[in-house]
Amino acid sequence: MKVHRILIDDNSPVHRGLSIYRTGTINRVRLQEISYKAYRSLEIDAHNYAALFHYGLPELLNTLPFISESGNGLDSWDEAFLHNSSLGSMKKIIDERMASIDPEHHETILLGWQDQPVGVAYFRDIDPGRFLEFLAKLRAFVEESAEAGADLEFIL
Repeated sequence: MKVHRILIDDNSPVHRGLSIYRTGTINRVRLQEISYKAYRSLEIDAHNYAALFHYGLPELLNTLPFISESGNGLDSWDEAFLHNSSLGSMKKIIDERMASIDPEHHETILLGWQDQPVGVAYFRDIDPGRFLEFLAKLRAFVEESAEAGADLEFIL
């Protein structure tokens, strides 16, 4: 069977419409408040979303006590909350992951595939420098949230 290789292009509306094209958001919230309010948000674009999972950050962060409806902790296609008491530990995990990423080692990763109606494999180029910039923003967001006594909501 012939398999078509598709390299995801963020500028293509067709690619942005694919179910494999995933983005996310991290919201600063206060779990102790009765009504829900997101005080600030950090968007996770499709490149950084794929890199987040490629570099194993959700697995590392799942050592922390996330609250999720599914009970899976921090996972794709899910919503999870992290109490502010765990944000210091989250910063340490981010720091360790940042130190392990080689900013010069670009990679092309497999996002997923389908067999029917035709064979298609979906790939994405990962720019580690770009992801490291995102991790620096995430780290600052976590630090500001900790200082504000706020919690985090992850919508992946």
